[in-house]
Amino acid sequence: MTAPLEGLLVLDLAQFLSGPSAALRLGDLGARVIKVERPGSGDICRTLYLTDTDVGGDSTLFHAINRNKESLAVDLKSADDLAALKRLVARADVLIQNFRPGVIDRLGLGYEAARALNPRLVYAGVSGYGESGPWADMPGQDLLAQSLSGVTWLNGHEGEGPVPLGLSIADMLAGHVLTEGILAALVRRGITGEGGLVQTSLLEALIDLQFELLTTHLNDGNRPPARADFRNANAYLAAPYGIYPTRDGYLALAMMPLGQLAATLPLPALEAYGAEDAFTKRDEIKRLIAVELSQQDTAHWLDRLRPADVWCAEVLDWPRLLQSQAFGRLDMLQTVQRGDGTPVRTTRAPVRIDGSRALSARGAPRVGEHSAAIRAEFGL
Repeated sequence: MTAPLEGLLVLDLAQFLSGPSAALRLGDLGARVIKVERPGSGDICRTLYLTDTDVGGDSTLFHAINRNKESLAVDLKSADDLAALKRLVARADVLIQNFRPGVIDRLGLGYEAARALNPRLVYAGVSGYGESGPWADMPGQDLLAQSLSGVTWLNGHEGEGPVPLGLSIADMLAGHVLTEGILAALVRRGITGEGGLVQTSLLEALIDLQFELLTTHLNDGNRPPARADFRNANAYLAAPYGIYPTRDGYLALAMMPLGQLAATLPLPALEAYGAEDAFTKRDEIKRLIAVELSQQDTAHWLDRLRPADVWCAEVLDWPRLLQSQAFGRLDMLQTVQRGDGTPVRTTRAPVRIDGSRALSARGAPRVGEHSAAIRAEFGL
């Protein structure tokens, strides 16, 4: 069947992760995505290495975020190139940018200028901390955003300093939020015929990520979250919530009545603790559970706990996840290839439409790989 966004043209003027990841999602849903890059060096993300792994001259990070896109090389300091880009903007459905506040306006491609060129355009921008205010000019970088958001005080154990999450969660979540807003604006455009402005920031995405716990904080006297001293997994959840070592690995236990766990392990010592103790004596209880779970293999505990409807799971690393039958059935991996023949093994879209997951064999482009074809097609 036709992909949901087939026929839509998206201009990706963004760099790094958040904006380009939103363009990636739209491409997975069927949109045509043209990545607009500076000639020569292109998107800075091309040389932003997670490790020393280089694939065809670009970082694995760039390959992951920019598959299924075309590349148009444009020098925004050139009057001719800028005029050509404006002609392309007049034809586009969506424009995504993540320049620092004020930069895109100085180039003559701010929202009002773009709207004058194309009233149907959905114009999407992602910043670090909003377009104005005392943090507006700070670099919109993931670790900095995590540090400002409060989220680092939810990881690690009580008594430790702040611990960041080892993923670019601000970038990835901001990309998802931006995609959500773009899709909503496209639906509205289908009704009214008018485009619109969609904005978010790394900080807003992280605040939204914490909405469950922040709501608790805002309604219980603004008490700060108290991480567990032992096996912390959530600052607001009672024992036994956490990850515990077994004889041969690790086992995750989610929320459950202590009496249920006491009877199933079995662990008679737990029977002395009530529901309120699960919060007030959280670390004490977790230590009792940890001693018991360390006596047997993970498989032993899964066989015992799952039939009793105790919420638990084995803790897998990537090799074991990728080898699992459950992961294989999801069909989440693909090999893409770009024009020069460079293959990259990567993930697929996380959403299925009409029972099917988007699949594209085209990898991330080289800088300006499609410039000549795009200029000829659009008369640039």
